Amino acid sequence: MDTSSKENIQLFCKNSVQPVERPSFKMEYPSSKGKQPRCSELKVFLGALSFVYFAKALAEGYLKSTVTQIERRFDIPSSLVGVIDGSFEIGNLLVITFVSYFGAKLHRPRIIGAGCLIMGVGTLLIAVPQFFMEKYRYEKSSPFSNATLSISPCLLESSSQLPISVMEKSQTKISDGCVQTVAIIGPIFGFLLGSLCAKLYVDIGFVNLEHITITPKDPQWVGAWWLGYLIAGSLSLLAAVPFWCLPKSLSRPQSAEDSNSSSEKSKFIIDDHINYQTPHGEKARVMEMARDFLPSLKTLFGNPVYFLYLCASTVQFNSLFGMVTYKPKYIEQQYGQSSSKANFVIGLINIPAVALGIFSGGIVMKKFRIGVCGAAKLYLGSSVFGYLLFLSLLALGCENSDVAGLTISYQGTKPVSYHERALFSDCNSRCKCSETKWEPMCGENGITYASACLAGCQASNRTGKNIIFYNCTCVGMATFKSGNSSGVVGRCQKDNGCPRMFLYFLVISVITSYTLSLGGIPGYILLLRCIEPQLKSFALGIYTLAIRVLAGIPAPVYFGVLIDTSCLKWGFKRCGSRGSCRLYDSNAFRYIYLGLTMILGIVSIFLSIAVLFILKKNYVSKHRSFITKRERTMVSPRIRKENCAPSDHLLQPNYWPGKETRL
Repeated sequence: MDTSSKENIQLFCKNSVQPVERPSFKMEYPSSKGKQPRCSELKVFLGALSFVYFAKALAEGYLKSTVTQIERRFDIPSSLVGVIDGSFEIGNLLVITFVSYFGAKLHRPRIIGAGCLIMGVGTLLIAVPQFFMEKYRYEKSSPFSNATLSISPCLLESSSQLPISVMEKSQTKISDGCVQTVAIIGPIFGFLLGSLCAKLYVDIGFVNLEHITITPKDPQWVGAWWLGYLIAGSLSLLAAVPFWCLPKSLSRPQSAEDSNSSSEKSKFIIDDHINYQTPHGEKARVMEMARDFLPSLKTLFGNPVYFLYLCASTVQFNSLFGMVTYKPKYIEQQYGQSSSKANFVIGLINIPAVALGIFSGGIVMKKFRIGVCGAAKLYLGSSVFGYLLFLSLLALGCENSDVAGLTISYQGTKPVSYHERALFSDCNSRCKCSETKWEPMCGENGITYASACLAGCQASNRTGKNIIFYNCTCVGMATFKSGNSSGVVGRCQKDNGCPRMFLYFLVISVITSYTLSLGGIPGYILLLRCIEPQLKSFALGIYTLAIRVLAGIPAPVYFGVLIDTSCLKWGFKRCGSRGSCRLYDSNAFRYIYLGLTMILGIVSIFLSIAVLFILKKNYVSKHRSFITKRERTMVSPRIRKENCAPSDHLLQPNYWPGKETRL
């Protein structure tokens, strides 16, 4: 996002510049009256571009917040959800080359507007399956009735199955820092929107909500995941409107050129000796660019600092993408929280901590005028301390819920090993139960049963939405009582210490997010400073491409595949194929999710150490040699500043161009 937003602003201003030397920009404007329309157009462009980034970031954040909702609605495993998440980056890659090449040659605002239309339509299409699928049917213990009802889940299991038709009826000052700010705000609203939609039932507006017997805290609950995509898609379509009213190019006012405060920004916007081609020289320039592509690529990958930093960032983003994608799911499964609450705490606590960390990193870099080696140290230090804090989360987990036949025996006396897991026992042997169904029931003994039938319950009583099961033989066996052993619909709550663990998790998670994000700006400065000026745009493009291809696409997939290995109870579709996971092993989930993130983080730390080592070896020694030679020359400080600042860009750790802090 950082690169593309700056390129949009650059080229919007550049297209009006004549293909002449830099002094040609020093031109007279007719009057101050002519400046006002151009200034207002630039403000409109920046405002519209900011709104585009807000809509895009909101859609990305909302996609992360709907992972568990989509998994339950379509009854798919986490690995397939990871493929869906990674496909968002695949869509970007399909058009990135086309837009990068033709963006400077055609009407750039209209190209952006067309992109917004495509993005809006694509976002709306995500919600389309909801309107063509049948209503969501969760597994339930008994048919609905408004009156008091008494049935036998155990003895009458085979005769209480209703026809499908009956069941279906029952379910019925604007500046260039502006764009980056809204890009951070967008995911906050995305997760908060996800929290709101998760509280609404998936088929809201299509069924009578009074007939719904589950609540948002129920593991079978599916929120209105599709509603947020309609909102995000509409925002993207709305964002396209201003770009169709903007001119193709915009002239720069002279005041911007003469201002001392914006001199560095002017250099950044108007690159050195760039002649925006005329139709006659366009073909020759394209051929020249094609010839220079491979040598430039070789030069980039031949730069050890750039290559190692690229590897370190790719590995670190693998850990971050995987962690963020499945964080709502982890909070739900590990701490027994609802999907709505998980999205709420991420959007309101974690993402603002990331934004504050990025801002703090930039302030530290600018206030203390930290050089390239200092930036590398700050980037490394934030990673080391951030992952050390993250390591402590391994101790802040909750134990497995007591589920008869899966985590403990039906007697409730000992854990069950993998080979001993069995949902059938003597207490429910006479019941005609299905072991594929997941209709959790919480017994008065604090043990969860896969269904009321498997709990041996012989009667139930429902008044309104409240269902109570009685005479549950398996519950009585575990509590050593006979007679009226009862239970209620839903899973039992986690142990009493779990809410406290969740609070500790939130605190450590916020501090970790802040610490890791502190290295964002220093790492970006390191990336810009370790390469030659004429290769910066190309290097940033390769960096963005590598992050998307090697981290954004694969990380959610293999994280999901490994998380699926911790499943204890799979659901099954009507056709008999495996669906989504109903119950996870909390300990295994925690070790896989946090452990994989830690392993990738440690690898990135070692690569960052290599970056710092080579940086000191190659660049600091050259800087000292340069200082020694410079001290021998007796020139005025003003001449030294003018002559050395551009040419010795890579050798001056304390060089601080304003263009690299306008983030």
